[in-house]
Amino acid sequence: MGMNTAVASPRHSQALHHDHAEKERLLTRLRRIEGQVRGLQKMVEDERYCADVLTQVAAVQASLRGTAEVLLQGHLRHCVTGALRSEDPAEAEAVYRELTDLFKKYGR
Repeated sequence: MGMNTAVASPRHSQALHHDHAEKERLLTRLRRIEGQVRGLQKMVEDERYCADVLTQVAAVQASLRGTAEVLLQGHLRHCVTGALRSEDPAEAEAVYRELTDLFKKYGR
């Protein structure tokens, strides 16, 4: 199964709607996750005990879930709210479909 490439929605000129401080916190989280993943690579290269590697995989997954929650909150506050307040039925319908797809992806 391949990775999906994130593409900004054509409905919005800006992909993220976070203030500067929030954006920096997100980037800090992502850099920390990047370090965790590099640590995992080193653990595999060093042939570390499987249970230890799996524990670190779980930590990375938890970090990614936390980052996704922050992004989802911002999306709901800004993108979704703006679409619903726009009084454009087509935009509202598009955001409903988008939310349904997101809930399918993250509701697992």
